Amino acid sequence: MRHVRRPAIRPVLRAAVAAVCATAALLAAGPVRAAEPPSAERRVEVEIPGPEQGGNAGSGHLDVPAGGTGRTAARLSGADRAADGEVAKIVDNGPVGDRLDVVIIGDGYTAAESAKFHTDARTKWAEVTAVEPYTTYRNLFNVWTVDAVSRESGVSGDPDAATVRDTALGAYFWCEDIERLLCIDQPKVDTYVARAPEADLVIVLANSAKYGGAGYNEPSATLGYEGISTASADNAKSGQVAIHETGHSLGKLADEYFYPGVPDYEEYTGPEPAESNISTLSADRMARQRAKWYRWLGEPSPDGGTVGAYEGGGYFVTGLQRPTDNSLMRVLGKPFNLPGVESMIGGFYQHAKAVTPLTPTDRTLRPRDTAKAAVPRLTGADGRQLVVRWYLDGREVKHLAGRTEVRVTDLWLFDLRTHKLSVTAEDRTSSVRDPKTARTLRTTVDWKVRL
Repeated sequence: MRHVRRPAIRPVLRAAVAAVCATAALLAAGPVRAAEPPSAERRVEVEIPGPEQGGNAGSGHLDVPAGGTGRTAARLSGADRAADGEVAKIVDNGPVGDRLDVVIIGDGYTAAESAKFHTDARTKWAEVTAVEPYTTYRNLFNVWTVDAVSRESGVSGDPDAATVRDTALGAYFWCEDIERLLCIDQPKVDTYVARAPEADLVIVLANSAKYGGAGYNEPSATLGYEGISTASADNAKSGQVAIHETGHSLGKLADEYFYPGVPDYEEYTGPEPAESNISTLSADRMARQRAKWYRWLGEPSPDGGTVGAYEGGGYFVTGLQRPTDNSLMRVLGKPFNLPGVESMIGGFYQHAKAVTPLTPTDRTLRPRDTAKAAVPRLTGADGRQLVVRWYLDGREVKHLAGRTEVRVTDLWLFDLRTHKLSVTAEDRTSSVRDPKTARTLRTTVDWKVRL
């Protein structure tokens, strides 16, 4: 068994955790193996997806080589080089600075399979946006594709560990001898990510129907993205793996699964974790202390059941609680629970803005001008939209509410002073109850106006 590292509780247990001794039950579920001797090669931490037929969304974390297998891809022909690195915007919802930009890169696609890659990218994004809160907030996202041309079709490790293919990103199953762990050469991926105008989240699609994936959930210090999710393009359950990984990268959520029968994971005794969806507190103590997800206690959750404090989470059988029994942070195919939805929405608005100025804000608007703004439409089943309000010198002009265009002449200015015109768009979703998070769901844009 490789030593399992736990990013969700890393600050708590780093010094105390020793190598994990796996039991037969954990081996049957496909967990990781004991740590190898230290290597001079740079390694990165990834999450392992749970077994294809199992219940858990993941099987812990381990360190893998950042550079993958270290193989050097063969040189491409002139025609292939011309297609390599081509960037396309397949979902356009606004400027990169005001939207959450997702970059999808394919591996194991030859130049002749470019059309398949773009179809696969659209299909996989449709799988993501079929899950709430992505469904409601799909218009907060831009999606870019970057063509990575491979000399051979398919990826290494498919159909078996002996299969080796020459691909642009070096994607391979059987990473660290775990069949379903789909690793990549991260520096190679980064060279393609850098071609996109901006990247907040990266998805690497392997040209394969084999089940697998991985979560590279450390933010990029150089390119700024929150993490990389790998997935098989033609395996539906791999899409669920990718969505689970965004729970870590965008929502900063902890894993809610745990390891029964493993001594080092029987009981958690550390301090309160930082993540919003695991806690040392019982429901009663949570309510008394007004802590963690106390605002959701007793509410019916989309993943089934009622929000409470269910024992087991953050890999530990006891000592940590999770909000519901079977959310997507524990079981693939389930939705996010209510606290998880709240955290995901907060994560979306860390990158996306509720209003974008279409009229430049760097000049003073005069009577012939119109202040124009773009406000993303929400696509939830309830039909709810962002609340748009206009202000002149800090006082609301109520009859302008809901508009996205205001002429300077609509303001009835009577003096020659320069005034401040502001538009505010606010998301008043009932899915966010934490006031601190709610304050991030509001964006204001200002213009100077005068006669």
